[in-house]
Amino acid sequence: MEKKPYYITTAIAYTSGKPHIGNTYEAILADAIARFKRKEGYDVFFQTGTDEHGQKIQEKAEAAGVTPQAYVDKIAGEIKGIWDLVGTSYDKFIRTTDADHMKQVGKMFKKFYDQGDIYKGYYEGMYCTPCESFWTESQLVDGKCPDCGREVKPAKEEAYFFKMGKYADRLIEHINTHPEFIQPASRRNEMMNNFLLKGLQDLCVSRTSFTWGIPVEFDPRHVIYVWMDALSNYITGIGYDVDGNHSEQYKKYWPADLHLIGKDILRFHTIYWPIFLMALGEPLPKQVFGHPWLLQGDGKMSKSKGNVIYADDLVRLYGVDAVRYFVLHEMPFDNDGSITWELVTERFNTDLANVLGNLVSRTIAMIDKYFGGTVVKSLPANEEEPDGEFKATVTGTVAKVRAKADELRIADAISEIFTLFRRANKYIDETMPWALAKDEAKKGRLGDVLYNLAEAIQIGASLLDSFMPETCEKIFAAFGGATRSLEDCGKFALRDSVTVTAIPPLFARLDFKNLVPEIEKIRVEQAAAYAAEMEKLAPKEGAKAEVNADVGTPEEAKTPEISFDDFMKVQLRVGEIIACEAVPKSSKLLKETVKFGDEVRTIVSGIAKHYKPEEMVGKKVVFVTNLAPRKICGIESQGMILGAEDEKGNFSLIVPETDVESGTQLG
Repeated sequence: MEKKPYYITTAIAYTSGKPHIGNTYEAILADAIARFKRKEGYDVFFQTGTDEHGQKIQEKAEAAGVTPQAYVDKIAGEIKGIWDLVGTSYDKFIRTTDADHMKQVGKMFKKFYDQGDIYKGYYEGMYCTPCESFWTESQLVDGKCPDCGREVKPAKEEAYFFKMGKYADRLIEHINTHPEFIQPASRRNEMMNNFLLKGLQDLCVSRTSFTWGIPVEFDPRHVIYVWMDALSNYITGIGYDVDGNHSEQYKKYWPADLHLIGKDILRFHTIYWPIFLMALGEPLPKQVFGHPWLLQGDGKMSKSKGNVIYADDLVRLYGVDAVRYFVLHEMPFDNDGSITWELVTERFNTDLANVLGNLVSRTIAMIDKYFGGTVVKSLPANEEEPDGEFKATVTGTVAKVRAKADELRIADAISEIFTLFRRANKYIDETMPWALAKDEAKKGRLGDVLYNLAEAIQIGASLLDSFMPETCEKIFAAFGGATRSLEDCGKFALRDSVTVTAIPPLFARLDFKNLVPEIEKIRVEQAAAYAAEMEKLAPKEGAKAEVNADVGTPEEAKTPEISFDDFMKVQLRVGEIIACEAVPKSSKLLKETVKFGDEVRTIVSGIAKHYKPEEMVGKKVVFVTNLAPRKICGIESQGMILGAEDEKGNFSLIVPETDVESGTQLG
């Protein structure tokens, strides 16, 4: 019987820098869905890749002193390496600098122009370089980009525009008649109410202010704007051809079953992309799922905040499958999730070491100790309490897991599997094999109990292997078996006997205190790397910045009074200086790497005449932490150290009287 095709994609990662764990989560989630669909019997095609054009890329390449192509080659290699590291089983890794992709995008643009969907005009508005988006003044939030919250700049340039309104009614009708098209439902309502029903503005689809992009064939001063270029990867990657000479692969897999994307780019995938497809005369994808964000603590990850966590660092400390488990299990269906080093360690110990690892180790050890490594299924099967209920729980898990996975509720599916493992641990406590082993007359019962446990573990691992493949391979090897089909996961006692092989613990408990030095080293290295990056991107600000950076300068004029409310706006926190170095070409400045609880910041202070860098390390000092960041000698300073200097030049830092935790707020 021919397998039913299933085409799943991720958003392609932007090659402006190394992806953090929040970006990597999407690739892991897509992989988990793809693996489970294969297990369900689908012919799966899983595509991911990189988005490599745009102004931001060009600027970063110039700052690095390399060509844009060399820059994206390096970053695309890093992204692919991370995707491989976390075990993503993609079938195609597309790059938007691939020649076949670029050729088709150029042809699409010409087709749209020839059929009257595109016209030339000019754009004047506020432009956000990181998001590559234009905004009107009314769309800004506090004068900043409504998507990322960063600075925008006035921009005016000649551009081509796509007539979005031409297809708007048709798209509204499609969404209304296909409620599954945008998921979760809250995202569908957002797109309809905030964008479509308010009326669509024509979309800028070309740029002339930079050159790193796909040229417009008939007007080479223009390059095709990022969204038309990037979104088209979903069809060019499987052989779409504008002239109709599609590959067999395209005919087989399009329309896509699932576009898996972050909620922040939902508008582009559920409005712009469907309209482009309508203009091409191609069917729309069946579903677009906008997953929530993985936050660091309760805030977005940001290099400037010093709170970024990367997948390779996590893997080094916890292992691949522990990282996969955490991001898949801790992310709610439609609310943002949270990740911290402490939380990953806690889940590692409680769920992976205690529940799964302990179950596997105990079962193997008992089969080895009491039966020389092999237990045999009893014929006919003997049952005592609570065997019947236990077996029903185990075999009933597959239906629950399938239902959750088919709804893309992967966290809930994994919870069902771990409910099985917890039930197996409880089964050990109920049957007390160690007590049965003391009575030779109960050896048959002991064998039944251990066989039942081995079966439960085999079924649980077969359900889990889409989500934690490396761990499950170890389990199968330990129990002398292989993964079972979903159909067989609903059956108990399929093997006549089970022979076990001892293996090292799947997950040895971790002491967080032992991880702290490595975590602090990671944070310091990231802060240094970010400072170096900013140094390359920022213009030199010279001596004026040094003067502005001084602290403790005597007042030359009376300070104006402020209200109590004004004072309460100032955030004062205790920070621990974990690294410090002199600022090159400055005799006054020190660059401190400061820890505020889980957050690490870079702060530049004009105190070099009072302290050597090595004297600052380990000090806990009071800082102002809600000052707007500013560039000092090319380094972004994210706060201000507090100190006092008298008329004789005696200087003292403001320090807490007793030792308090870093991050403590004064008030």
